[in-house]
Amino acid sequence: MTNTANRQETSNFDLLDKIDHVAIAVDDVAKAVDWYRETFKCEIEYQDKTWAFLRFENIKLALVVPNQHPPHLAFLHENADQFGNLKTHRDGTRSVYIADSAGNAVEIVAKDSVKD
Repeated sequence: MTNTANRQETSNFDLLDKIDHVAIAVDDVAKAVDWYRETFKCEIEYQDKTWAFLRFENIKLALVVPNQHPPHLAFLHENADQFGNLKTHRDGTRSVYIADSAGNAVEIVAKDSVKD
């Protein structure tokens, strides 16, 4: 790759979509929150019995109980409603779940519903 190509990629960085969070399945949300807080520097944005939201410097991590919430990858998108009907969640965000080509759950989060 040439220096010109590197500059081109850097200048287009703002045009790339952003991953908002990754959601992983856990058996016990409280126990998982304790482990992540003891092991890493992070903040709890939300926690209940079925899911928790942890903020790290560069990404958020959702800890979910599988029969309540699917493990997934979540993207911010300016036109999330083009993927389907948006659902408003208890934290005020709006999103829709879709499946990728391999059947993995992908959440499309309306960019304007997320606080920076």
